[in-house]
Amino acid sequence: MEYVQERIATLHDFRALRGHHTETAREGGGDRDEDADTDTATTNGEDEHQRPVAAAPDTATPALNLDAYLRKTAVIVPMAGREHESPAAERVLTELESLSPAPAAVFVPVRTAPDRIDAFREWLSGFSLPIRLLWCNAPGVEARLADAGLPHGPETGKGRDVWLALGPAAEAADYVVVHDADARSYEADHVRRLLAPLSMADQKFEFVKGYYARIEDEQLYGRLFRLFYQPLLRALEAGPGGATGSDHETDPGGATGADHETGTAILSYLTAFRYALAGEFAMTAALARRIRAPQSWGLEVGVLGDAFEHAGFAGSAQVDLGHHIHDHRAVAGDTGLEGMSHEVGATLLTVLESGGVEPHYETLPERYLAAGDELIEQYRADAAFNGLEYERASERAQLERYAGALSPPDSDPRLPRWTAAPLSPAAVLEAARPWLVDGARPEPNSSD
Repeated sequence: MEYVQERIATLHDFRALRGHHTETAREGGGDRDEDADTDTATTNGEDEHQRPVAAAPDTATPALNLDAYLRKTAVIVPMAGREHESPAAERVLTELESLSPAPAAVFVPVRTAPDRIDAFREWLSGFSLPIRLLWCNAPGVEARLADAGLPHGPETGKGRDVWLALGPAAEAADYVVVHDADARSYEADHVRRLLAPLSMADQKFEFVKGYYARIEDEQLYGRLFRLFYQPLLRALEAGPGGATGSDHETDPGGATGADHETGTAILSYLTAFRYALAGEFAMTAALARRIRAPQSWGLEVGVLGDAFEHAGFAGSAQVDLGHHIHDHRAVAGDTGLEGMSHEVGATLLTVLESGGVEPHYETLPERYLAAGDELIEQYRADAAFNGLEYERASERAQLERYAGALSPPDSDPRLPRWTAAPLSPAAVLEAARPWLVDGARPEPNSSD
């Protein structure tokens, strides 16, 4: 049974096991009949064997009642132009419709061209949800950000769009849940499962991350996590400047970045997440106001850096979301995983340096490739064990591409916390929904 705990609370999905448990039955008599059905008791000899029987109702740990928490939750589902009417985005929104009670609000930060925003509005108005559409690259938004001295223009991306929604979402609700729109296997229950730790009053969780398997088309996916994030952290743990547990003792209780002079704590925290690049996470509104999201890709690791600083080990949890099937990106090019690795790398290295890690950039690519080669052999064995296809040469080629991202960040790519932002959530709502103040463009969704 998989029940291992990491440095953060790891909440597993045991629901498939709750209908049955295994009972050891001792039968009396002589020798066992080898041809007998192993689920049938023998009448001769003594023999111990196991058989599934119906489990007793679980009355010790009643199901959590999350209705009150759902009513006080804002869900954020960021979208780009390609998500318009896509099967994955349709599924996400349709599943959210099935939540009962409905969440307080569903913020949909959209980045799309001016000639497509009305089509987005019409499409979203067809869902029975309290949707609040935010046109994140609207002219008014870009102007407000420019006036405030904040990142704007086409160089920004998902991170800035989610940041724009975090402020209003934290004003609208006590809890904030973020979901990607490209999961073709999405289930509404993911919202409840991410909220569950936040509802445990005796635990004081402030941040929850989802994790799940990425097995599709008989192959291992989750490529940027497996071949960039994980080998980079492994290299930093083992190499110069990446202190490991044997080099410095850490407090297992609830250490945060302020508790240690070395990078041990932040490395331990970041390696504790089973799928650190998952786009599914939840937090209290208070934490949402303290998130310094990066302006483009790298949102997930940027969030982890702030969760480490404010929630720490004791205030963080991760929950099993099962098996996800996502839309995929190509590897090569600025719009592929290679380009994403530069953005993710800049944010991750900024977070690590802020936490006290000295990457020693002069040897980092070499150490990263060595750690990646070790992991590739482990992935190859895992794939073989499960009868999956595995192309070692392709995976090694990806390592080479991602190694190009391992250079010192030019600047801190993160936006300010909403607690210190030079504009208000109300200003964002006004600028990102110009149709509400333009009489010529009526709003099709009365809940917006």
